[in-house]
Amino acid sequence: MIKNIILDFGDVLINLDKPATAKAMVQHGFSGVTADLEHLFQNYEKGQLGSSEFLEIVSTHFPKAGEDYLVKAWNSILLDFPESRLRFIEQLAAENEYKMILLSNTNDLHIECVKQQMGMERYNRFKNAFDMFYLSYEIGMRKPDSEIFNFVLQENNLTPQETFFVDDVSENTNAASALGIHVWNLHVGKEDITQLKSKL
Repeated sequence: MIKNIILDFGDVLINLDKPATAKAMVQHGFSGVTADLEHLFQNYEKGQLGSSEFLEIVSTHFPKAGEDYLVKAWNSILLDFPESRLRFIEQLAAENEYKMILLSNTNDLHIECVKQQMGMERYNRFKNAFDMFYLSYEIGMRKPDSEIFNFVLQENNLTPQETFFVDDVSENTNAASALGIHVWNLHVGKEDITQLKSKL
């Protein structure tokens, strides 16, 4: 019996344009994520460096791009958060059948942008729908590392077999599944989180 629901944020609740940042940086010589950049992005997602330090390092890779442009390009991935999805998770929370947990790989710049785009009233509605709200940069861990799933299970005293995790990235659902957590690898554009109850 499922008692706990863990939801990803990007492309599960908020819509993303994942190639947008890369497209915006092509004119500044971007041709693909190097090992250095990948390491930098992951460390930033884990909160191992602040936004100003992150932007400073990124600007060494793209010296002709100003900081404002870098921030705009970085945040261009973030699209809308449909009201239908927000209402759905609010309804789920109101039914009080499940412990609701958000688990997102995200960073400071993205969350600040989300707050601006949504407005604080809607952002707080979103946050208040969850019992626990875990952002990778705040807890120093990221998916698909097993430590983040073990942390959430232990911190909340959850049994994997009673827990259901939704994410659009198969590496993340595979990692959770390996720990005995029930998963739904949501296919963006073909499925929607509002269909969740039919998956439980």
